[in-house]
Amino acid sequence: MRRCRGVNASREALAEIGSNAGHVDVETIFLAHYERIARVIARVLRDPSRAEELAVEVFLKWSRNPAAQGENAQAWLYRVAVRAGLDELRRETRRTQRERVVRFFRHSPTPEDIRASKEDQEKVRAVLAAIQPRQAELLVLRSHGLSYDELAGALDLKPASIGTFLSRAEQTFRKEYIKRYGQQ
Repeated sequence: MRRCRGVNASREALAEIGSNAGHVDVETIFLAHYERIARVIARVLRDPSRAEELAVEVFLKWSRNPAAQGENAQAWLYRVAVRAGLDELRRETRRTQRERVVRFFRHSPTPEDIRASKEDQEKVRAVLAAIQPRQAELLVLRSHGLSYDELAGALDLKPASIGTFLSRAEQTFRKEYIKRYGQQ
């Protein structure tokens, strides 16, 4: 970005706008305000490169709008810059939401996936019903995220022995599953 001529240049440019209401030097105004307009937008977006693009669009709108080229040109530029930044944020948010929805539907289960999942659940339920109740309880509670201490309290066991009981329950489950359904 080229460095502007500073505050004095901005004041001169605004004076020129006020005195030459019929004729405005767009390049002078652009050079005097572009950097600050881009910074305003960048603060909203946190994306300096996109802010520079939007700043150019703001100046294009300004140059095509004779009513904006009067004494309040600077205020108009800043107001439109902030609105452009906010509009871009809204567009970005909507795009992100649409992408999330598309990702969800791309990964949504098919009827075949749902059927296979239900079959797997039925197999697990059948195996849990076939093994010892205490082992089934231990596996179900552990699958719900209970810690060893919580498992010991729920099943009235010693916390030090939970690891052994859990390992045995997993082995029993695995053997019964393979016996019924084979290795998968």
